[in-house]
Amino acid sequence: MLNGIRIIEIEGLGPGPFAAMLLADLGADVITIHRKGGSVTPGMPERSVLDRGKRSIALDLKDATDLNTAKDLITTADALIEGFRPGVMEKLGLGPDICHAMNPKLVYGRMTGWGQESPLSKTAGHDLNYIALSGALWYAAQPETPPQTPATLVGDIGGGAMYLVTGLLAGLLNAQRTGQGTVVDAAIYDGSAHMMNLLMSMRQTGNLSETRGQSLLDGPHWSRTYRCADDGFVTVQCLEPKFYAELLNILGLSQNPDLQEQFNPKLWPDQTKKLTDLFLSKPRDHWAALFHETNACVAPVLDPVEAQNHPMNTARQTWQTVDGTLQAAAAPRFSTTHWSAKPSPARGEHTQDILDELSGQDRSAPSSG
Repeated sequence: MLNGIRIIEIEGLGPGPFAAMLLADLGADVITIHRKGGSVTPGMPERSVLDRGKRSIALDLKDATDLNTAKDLITTADALIEGFRPGVMEKLGLGPDICHAMNPKLVYGRMTGWGQESPLSKTAGHDLNYIALSGALWYAAQPETPPQTPATLVGDIGGGAMYLVTGLLAGLLNAQRTGQGTVVDAAIYDGSAHMMNLLMSMRQTGNLSETRGQSLLDGPHWSRTYRCADDGFVTVQCLEPKFYAELLNILGLSQNPDLQEQFNPKLWPDQTKKLTDLFLSKPRDHWAALFHETNACVAPVLDPVEAQNHPMNTARQTWQTVDGTLQAAAAPRFSTTHWSAKPSPARGEHTQDILDELSGQDRSAPSSG
């Protein structure tokens, strides 16, 4: 879908590289400027899944010659992605004003936690810090337990990378129409708060409480995760009464008087205790088989390797092993194009090829799509 679009990514961490990977998955020619002589972040692989489908050039942006090479690349680009603290790119001589002077149509994507301008914009932070202050972390726990969310998913990826990609695509469309570039200020704090709007809309109906465990989706016995006899887990979330009725029927509880009132918060603790004891009586796979292909809205909790072997993945091929690494396929899917996994480059692998392109030796830059 993005064949012909070139993105320059300045090496960073987390949401920036993820956003660039997503754009590469969509067919953009993504060139990552890796730090010359830089090392892989501890705990991360030599060839990151987040670099799949990209090309890599190694540059030292503090070196005048390499800085000029970066500027030459930016003049050929439709968009740029950087994830430094505010002011760093300006100190390097690659701030938006300089880049737009060279390339007026450039969509300049900036990824930060606290935004370009805010009381905390100069301070460090990570995923949990951003979503803690935005309010997005509050409901991620049962009463009397500390809030905890899947690592990086709500902040870095959901509130960060996905909003950066949305901003870049909107900016690219506008640049095509007007010839004018823009700066995309994507802050994880903003994005994670924005994702709360669906939940916040429930306040109007009285179904959202500031007290954890008392709201429609974080308190009921029919909307939670249960431990099983083998220490596996199953999820239950049958909001609609007809689906709740199917849950009770499959469990043989249709006539149990204690479970008839689905939406009475005063009864939820006792109702939860009954289902807790029941699910603890059998292993996870027993419940998975019992509820398979029913409308009771029950599903086992799988790890990624288990998910790869599940019939859903047999049909969708969402989880794939590429170059020995388990990774998820591109999303979303399109009727007119087919995605196939592409390798992740070594740092600086395409340096000479890209330099040759810039010098005019090879003007046919390959698309990663």
